[in-house]
Amino acid sequence: MTPKEVLALCREKDVKAIDLRFMDFPGLWQHFTIPVQNLEEDTFEEGLGFDGSSIRGWQAINESDMLVVPQPETALLDPFTKLPTLVMICNIQDPLTREDYSRDPRNIARKGVNYLKTTGIADTCFVGPEAEFFIFDDVRFDAGVNEAYYHVDSIEGQWNRGRVESPNLGYKLRYKEGYFPCPPADQMMDIRNEMAQTMIDCGLRVEAQHHEVASGGQSEIDLKFAPLVEMADDLLLYKYIVKNVARRYNKTVTFMPKPLYSDNGTGMHTHMSFWKDGEPLFAGSGYAGMSETAMHAIGGVLRHAPSVLAFTNCTTNSYKRLVPGYEAPVNLAYSRRNRSASVRIPMYSPSPKAKRFEFRCPDPSCNPYLAFTALMMAAVDGIQNKIDPGDSLDKDIYDLPPEELAQIPKTPGTLEESLMALQEDHEFLLKGDVFTKDVIDTWISYKMENEVNQLKLRPHPYEFCMYYDI
Repeated sequence: MTPKEVLALCREKDVKAIDLRFMDFPGLWQHFTIPVQNLEEDTFEEGLGFDGSSIRGWQAINESDMLVVPQPETALLDPFTKLPTLVMICNIQDPLTREDYSRDPRNIARKGVNYLKTTGIADTCFVGPEAEFFIFDDVRFDAGVNEAYYHVDSIEGQWNRGRVESPNLGYKLRYKEGYFPCPPADQMMDIRNEMAQTMIDCGLRVEAQHHEVASGGQSEIDLKFAPLVEMADDLLLYKYIVKNVARRYNKTVTFMPKPLYSDNGTGMHTHMSFWKDGEPLFAGSGYAGMSETAMHAIGGVLRHAPSVLAFTNCTTNSYKRLVPGYEAPVNLAYSRRNRSASVRIPMYSPSPKAKRFEFRCPDPSCNPYLAFTALMMAAVDGIQNKIDPGDSLDKDIYDLPPEELAQIPKTPGTLEESLMALQEDHEFLLKGDVFTKDVIDTWISYKMENEVNQLKLRPHPYEFCMYYDI
């Protein structure tokens, strides 16, 4: 869609407001809205000013002026606003130099794709995330000087089997048995259908929707793979739709990786493949029908996984999910079909176009622009340096003898460990000026100061259970 076509669409649909959206540094969509009459063809070139110092991880107060530049190809009608509103995703620029802003996550993803092209390896990186989430009926939480607590609830939760609901109709999903039951056990069918249909109406390509493993409303809606920047855009719209449809039903959604103790957490298994001149590069005659290029890409992902996790698993809560026994792989190995490996090669189809690897560690708390780009850069480094992924592991990793299991590298156990890994291993991200040193340093310092250290300072409620009577 061109600027002229956007303006024509506004007239055709009697649009009254233009909602301009962009991604902050940690990973939340931000927006402000202008009257439709303030959108002109020149706006797509000149942009609109805003205060960058108020956005997390961005400019200092003395250099706060920045520009949002609307991208016409991202235009869509908002399905939730009462007033007819057109949404557009924006790039961020410096108003003096008109250079794209180095800490704009979308700019980093765009630079990553351009760098991939300059390497000659491929011209397209396709990404297919499987984002999971929980639909809850009620959530309460707080953390003060003298108290800290959380409470989440779901009509489906096994913990509500004995609750007085006048009437309680049963059909409470047992822990770890939420995968694929039919209604009425699956009580989220209508909500997920509306979420999926709203996505389709907004131009997203939905493949499937289903209940996930955990009790208490865990769900998944899968999108068809798309080029990296487009998929990151789509994932933000996906989360926006999921949260707002849930609100229509007076429910709430979280993409927090581990909201429930002792049940499965929320992941975002991420599929990736490289193509060139319309042809897939990962199909071949090697292991699991993969090419040498694909195996080197997997080698790069396994080599750099600890630092990549600083972006793909970027919350302290992420590492409550990355523990053995909950389908979240903590062992850095690859395999075909085997879901206990951190890198899996799906075997659903023999078609060369279906050949890809699946990185099973990520979760949807991430900033998708940064997460997808970091994963892609690790794969590119593996190809450039012909990194051998080692031998495949085609048996259940969790059943291995301790001495054999000890030989397999592990994912970091905390966000702090991932950030330290990123501090030591980030040269592969700096290639092509995709991630700058400023971005790496700011990411590490922001996460340490605002998340890691903040959690360290506070007593945990369970510590009272363990230690109060000492």
